[in-house]
Amino acid sequence: MSGTSAGSAAAPCRFAHYFVICGIDTETGLEPDELAALHRWLEADRQGRDPDTAPAGENFEQSPLKRTFKSKVLARYPENVEWNPFDQDAVNMLCMPKGLSFRTQADQREPQFHSFIITKEDGSRTYGFVHTFYEEVTSPQICSAMQTLYQMHNAEQTNATSSSSSSSSSMDSLASSLDDGYSPTSSSSSSLSRAAGSYDSSRDTLYVSKALCLITPMPFMHACRRFLAQMHSAVIAATTPPLPLESYVYNILYEVPLPAPGRSLKFHGIYEPIVCQRPGPGELPLADFPLAEAFALLGVENLVQVFTCTLLEMQILLYSQDYQRLMTVAEGITTLLFPFQWQHVYVPILPASLLHFLDAPVPYLMGLQSKEGTDRSKLELPQEANLCFVDIDNHSIELPEDFPQFPNKTEFIQELTEVLLSFGISANTGAPPRTRSSPGSTSSTPGRERKSATLRQLEDDGRNGNLAGEELVVLELLQGNATLERLQALTKRTGVTVARVDALRAGVKSQPTEGQGNQIGGEEEELRNAKLNVQLREVFASRFTTMFADYESFVIQSAPDLESWLTNREQMHNFDKASFLSDQPEPYLPFLSHFIETQMFATFIDNKIMSQWEEKEPMLHVFDTRIDKARLYNIRAPSLRSSCYQRCSILKESAQAIEKRLMKIDHTAIHPHLLDMKIGQGKYEQGFFPKLQTEVLNTGPSINKWCHKATTAQRRKDRHRQQTEHLTLDNDLKEKYMQEARSLGKNLRQPKLSDLSPAVIAQTNWKFVEGLLKECRMKTKRMLVEKMGREAVELGHGEASITGLEENTLIASLCDLLERIWSHGLQVKQGKSALWSHLLHYQAREEMLAQQADSPAPHILERRKSDSSIAMPSLRVSLIQDMRHIQSMSEIKTDVGRARAWIRLSLEKKLLSQHLKQLLSRQALTKKLYKRYAFLRCEEEKEQFLFHLLSLNAVDYFCFTSVFTTIMIPYRVVIIPIKKLSNAMTTSNPWVCVSGELGDSGIMQIPKNVLEMTFDSAFRPHTHISAIFKCQNLGKLTTVQLGHDNAGLLAKWLVDCVMVRNEITGHTYRFPCGRWLGKGVDDGSLERVLIGELVLPSGEDDSARACRTPPLQRSPSQGRRISITSLTGRDTKLNSAQIQEGIGEAVNNIIKHFHKPEKERGSLTVLLCGENSLVAALEQFFHHGFKSARLFQKTVFVWDFVEKAVAYMESADQMGDLQETTEAMKMTCQSLCHYFNAINSTSRNIGKDGKFQLLVCLGARDRLLPQWLPLLVECPVILQMYEDTAMLRDPSTLNTLISVLETLHDFSITLEASLVKGINL
Repeated sequence: MSGTSAGSAAAPCRFAHYFVICGIDTETGLEPDELAALHRWLEADRQGRDPDTAPAGENFEQSPLKRTFKSKVLARYPENVEWNPFDQDAVNMLCMPKGLSFRTQADQREPQFHSFIITKEDGSRTYGFVHTFYEEVTSPQICSAMQTLYQMHNAEQTNATSSSSSSSSSMDSLASSLDDGYSPTSSSSSSLSRAAGSYDSSRDTLYVSKALCLITPMPFMHACRRFLAQMHSAVIAATTPPLPLESYVYNILYEVPLPAPGRSLKFHGIYEPIVCQRPGPGELPLADFPLAEAFALLGVENLVQVFTCTLLEMQILLYSQDYQRLMTVAEGITTLLFPFQWQHVYVPILPASLLHFLDAPVPYLMGLQSKEGTDRSKLELPQEANLCFVDIDNHSIELPEDFPQFPNKTEFIQELTEVLLSFGISANTGAPPRTRSSPGSTSSTPGRERKSATLRQLEDDGRNGNLAGEELVVLELLQGNATLERLQALTKRTGVTVARVDALRAGVKSQPTEGQGNQIGGEEEELRNAKLNVQLREVFASRFTTMFADYESFVIQSAPDLESWLTNREQMHNFDKASFLSDQPEPYLPFLSHFIETQMFATFIDNKIMSQWEEKEPMLHVFDTRIDKARLYNIRAPSLRSSCYQRCSILKESAQAIEKRLMKIDHTAIHPHLLDMKIGQGKYEQGFFPKLQTEVLNTGPSINKWCHKATTAQRRKDRHRQQTEHLTLDNDLKEKYMQEARSLGKNLRQPKLSDLSPAVIAQTNWKFVEGLLKECRMKTKRMLVEKMGREAVELGHGEASITGLEENTLIASLCDLLERIWSHGLQVKQGKSALWSHLLHYQAREEMLAQQADSPAPHILERRKSDSSIAMPSLRVSLIQDMRHIQSMSEIKTDVGRARAWIRLSLEKKLLSQHLKQLLSRQALTKKLYKRYAFLRCEEEKEQFLFHLLSLNAVDYFCFTSVFTTIMIPYRVVIIPIKKLSNAMTTSNPWVCVSGELGDSGIMQIPKNVLEMTFDSAFRPHTHISAIFKCQNLGKLTTVQLGHDNAGLLAKWLVDCVMVRNEITGHTYRFPCGRWLGKGVDDGSLERVLIGELVLPSGEDDSARACRTPPLQRSPSQGRRISITSLTGRDTKLNSAQIQEGIGEAVNNIIKHFHKPEKERGSLTVLLCGENSLVAALEQFFHHGFKSARLFQKTVFVWDFVEKAVAYMESADQMGDLQETTEAMKMTCQSLCHYFNAINSTSRNIGKDGKFQLLVCLGARDRLLPQWLPLLVECPVILQMYEDTAMLRDPSTLNTLISVLETLHDFSITLEASLVKGINL
C-alpha cells in the first residue's frame, strides 16, 4: 500500500496532495473525444483494414447526448507537488473514464462517487477519490453547438434508416458496453425516447458532468468521500457555507496531516467533522474499502474463488456498470492477499481507450464498465483460457479450467460466514461459480428482470433492512414501466406531484448521506465497517500464518552480500520448494504447488532474503512477527503436516484496537479558517461550483505546525516508518533489480495513460513480446534444471529437487504461457483456446490440400528409426495425427482441455518445438489470423521461442501418460527371436501380458498368422512376431510376461527380446530375454517375467544422450542369467568384494525407493528383479564357490541346492531330528518348506531361475529371508555343492549379509501381480 516518494520534510504530513476539478472547458467548446477516434483506429487495425483510412471526425450515428466529449482538468491545487508530480492525462482519464456526458432535465442526474488508483513503475500507488455531479450549462455557444450536433444526427439517422447494420465482433461488443455515457441510472429515462435522445435548446435545460477529486497517498476512502460529498452539498445548498470553499480546500491540502501509525485523526468538513484512523506497526496495513460490500456483491464462496485465482496470478476481469463497485472488489481482493502483493498489471477501472489492453498476454486484474443490460454472451474477450470473469452486478463468476481449490475451503467459508453473520450480514449472496467447461456458462437476463443501478442499490438497502419489501415492489414496477415513467415526467413538467411515488423516492434519498444526516449514526456505522473489515482480513491473514508458519526453514540464503545476490538473482535457487511441499499436508499440495511458482511468492521470498541487509519490508515485518507469536504459543508444532483447520484467534483483539482509536481521537487538525483572499472573487451561486482563487491555494503555509510538532524522536520515528511503509521509492540498486531480475509485469503495473498514440500502443505490444520471450526462456530453463536435478539423484549425485506434483505444475504453467502467446494479437477470436483454434484452421487447410492432391492423408514426416530394430515398423511424425488422437478422447470436453492435452502429448513425444514450427510455417494462415504486432509474427522472437522449446527435448516427460490415465491406448508388441539360430521359429502358441505402473493388459494370445519377415541393411531376412492390442493406459511399462503352451514339433523357442510401443506417445520399451522357453532346455521354463527399459530414439546424438533422462533399470543381461554352466565358463566372474558391494547397492536402492514421496517411487519390481537388483545380487552370492557345474551331464541351478536343502529339512522333521531345536527355528524351517512347496506346485512353468527369483521376492516381502539363510547353511547338502571358500560358508560374510537384509524390515514391500500370479500361500 505504499504511496509515493517523500521529496521534502512536509511529505509525510500531508493528508491530500491535490484537489482537482475536471469538466468542460467553455473556451475550447465541445471537442469530440480523441479516445473515440483512437478506438476507431484500433478497430480498423483489428479488422485488417489500413488504420490510416479509418473515417476521421465525429460519429453522427449516435445522439449527441449519448456521445462522449473531451473533458479537461479545469483546475488543480497546488500546481505541483515535488514528491508526487501531477500526471494530468492520467488523472483526467480516470476522473472521467468516458469523458464528458450531457443530460437534460428529463434525465436522472444523481451524483456519483468512484475512486481510482495510479500505479507507478516501481509499484507505488497514488489514490484518487472522485465525486461526479451535473451542473447546468450556461454557455450559449455550448448549447448552440449541442443543438447543431443534434440536427446533424437527425439528418444522419434519416439517411441511414435503409442501410443499418451492426457488427458483432469481439472488440465491437466490448466497445458497445462503453458507448453510452456513464449512466448507471439511465434505464428509466431510456424509455422516454424524446427525453433521452433529443435536445431542443429553446425547450430543454442542458447539464454537463463535472468532477471534484482528491489525490491522496493513502486510501482513506470514507474520509475523502464524506469531504467531497459535503463540498457538493455546500454548492447546491440554498444558503452559503460558513466559510468560502477555499478555506476548506486549503485546510485539507495543507493543514490536515496524515494520522501517525496507530493513531486516529479528526478534521473538519464543511458541515460536520470527519474521523479517520491508521493501523499501528504490528497491525494489518490500511485498507478502507468496505469488504462487506465486496462479500455482499459476490457471495462468500465466489469471493474466495476469485481470491484463489488472484493468488495463482490468473487473468481476472471484473465487470460492472458501477465504477465504485469495480474499485471496491479489486481493492478488497488485493487487500486480502496480505502478506503477499499483486505484482502484475492492475487497472481496477479500464478507460474506454485502453480496451486493447485486454489483449495483454500477462496476468492482470482489470475492471471493465458494462452498459445497462449488456448480454454477457455477446461480450467476447481476446483470451479466455486462463481468465476468471467476475460479473459483479449479476453476482456470478466464471472460473478457468483445472482450478485448484484453496486449502480447507469449506471450513474457511464457514468461518468467514460466521464473522459476517455476527455483524448481521447475510453471506448467501452470489450465484454459484461456473467453470468454462459447463455448457451454459453465459446467461442472458430477460429485459423485465434487468434492474437499473439505482434499483440494485435499493435492493442492497433492502438487505440491510432500510426499505420494506412492499415499497421495493412498487418502486420496481415504476422503474420498469415506460407508461408510468412518461406519466410521471408529464406530471413533473405540469407541476403536479404524485405523492406516493415522490414519498417513496424521497424515502430512499433521505437515507443518511456523507454530507448530512445523523452524525452519531454515521460514526457508529464507520466503526462497525472498520471492525468488520479488520476481522475479515484477520481470517485471511490467519490462513497464511498457518500455511507458511515454517517458510523460513526453506529459504535458501546463498549470497554473502546484497550486491552479489542482486547480480546473480536469476541463477539462484532461493526457496527449497520440493522440501517445503513434502512437509505439507496432502490436501494442500494442488494449491501450494501452483502458488509457490507465482511472482508474488517469489517477490515475498526475495524481500525476506533482502531483509538481512536492508530494513524489513513492512508487510513482511508484520507477518514474521505474527509467526513468531504463534510459535511462542506453540500453535504450529503439534499440527505440523496436519490439514486440520485452525480458526483465527485474534478477532476480538484486532477489532478492539480499532474501536479504541475511533472512540478516543488522538489528534484533531486545525479548523478551517478565513484566508487572506481578494474580496469579490469566487462569488457564490447556488448549483454552480465557483472558480477558486489560485493564488491562495497554490502555496501552503511557510511553517507547517504538524511538521514542527513532529520534531520529537517519537514523531521522527513514526514519520520514518510511515515513509518506508507507504511512501518511499526503492533505491537505484533495488530499482535495477526490480526492472531486470524479476519477470514481466513489474514494469507494466498499469498502462501508460499520458500518451495513447498508435506508436505508444505498438511499443507496449513490443514490451509484451519481449516479456513473453523472457518468460518462455525462464520457464523452459526451470523445467530443465528441475528435471536434470532429479536425474542427477538417479545417477547418484545430490538430492532430489522436483516432485511429480511440481513437474505437473510447471507443465501447466507452460500450457498457460503458450495459450497467452497464441492469444496475443489475434485478429478475430474463435473459441476459448486460441492455440486449438489455430490448430483446427491448420488441420482443415491440410486436409483440404490432401483431398485436392488425392492423397489419403496430409503430408507426414518420416520419424527417425528406432535403435532396436528393423523389426519395429517406424512410427510416423504427424501433427495432424496427434490432433486426431486428442480429438478421439471423449474424456476431454473443451477446447482449452484439448489444447493442453495436445501440448502434453507433443512434449512427451519430444515434438513440441517441431510441431509448432510446422504450424507456424504456414505463413499465409498466420497472417490471416494475427495482427502485425502479434508475437507469432515477430520472426526473430518466434525463432528464439521455438529454440527454447527445443531444449526441452533433452529430458523425458511422461506428462501425457501420467495425466490421462483412463484412455484406451493401442500397444504394438513385437517378439524377436535370436536371429542367428534356426530355432527362431516356434510351432507353439505364444502369449504375452504387459504390465505398467497403472495396471496390466491381461493375458493376450498372439495369433499364429502374425509372423512377419523384415530385411536389414544387408538384405538378410529376419522373422519376428508382431501384434497390436488395445487396452486402458498402463502408464510407464515395467514388466512383460512371455510364455507359450509348448505345442507342436518346434516347441522350444530362443527369444532375444520383446519390444512394446505405445502407438500414441511413441514410447518404445525393450524387454531383454536371451533365454530359452521350452521343456528340457535351459531351466525348463515355459514362461518368463522380463523387466523393461525405455529405448532411445536412434536419431539422438551423443550430446543429447549425455544430458538426457537416465534409462530405467534393465532386465538381467543374457550372459548373467544363463545357467551355471555358461557362468563358470565366462571371464566375468565377480570376486567376493564386488558381490558384497552389489548386494549393498541393491538394498540401498530399495531403501531410497521408500524414502521418496509415494507418487515418485517408480517400479519396485525393477529394484527387486532387474539388472543390479536384489535377486541378481543374491544369485551372484549363491553362485560364488559353486562346485562342478555338471553332475552326470545335467545342468545344476541354485534352485536345485534349495530343493535338496528343503528335502533334508522335511526328512529331518519326519525323523524327529528337529526336536532339539528351538521353537523359532522350527517355525522358520516350516515357513521355508511351505514357501518352497507353494512355488514348486504352481501351475506356472516359470523355470528354476524364475522359482529362485520368486522365493527371494516373497522372502523379502514377508521379512523371512534373513531367517532362511542360516537354515540353508546348516544343511549337510552345502558340503557337497559348495567349495570351502564359498561366501555362503563364511560365517562373518553370512552375518553381514543377514544384517544388511534385515534393514529392509522397516518397509512394506508390495510385489507386482505379474510376479506372484498363481502362488497360493
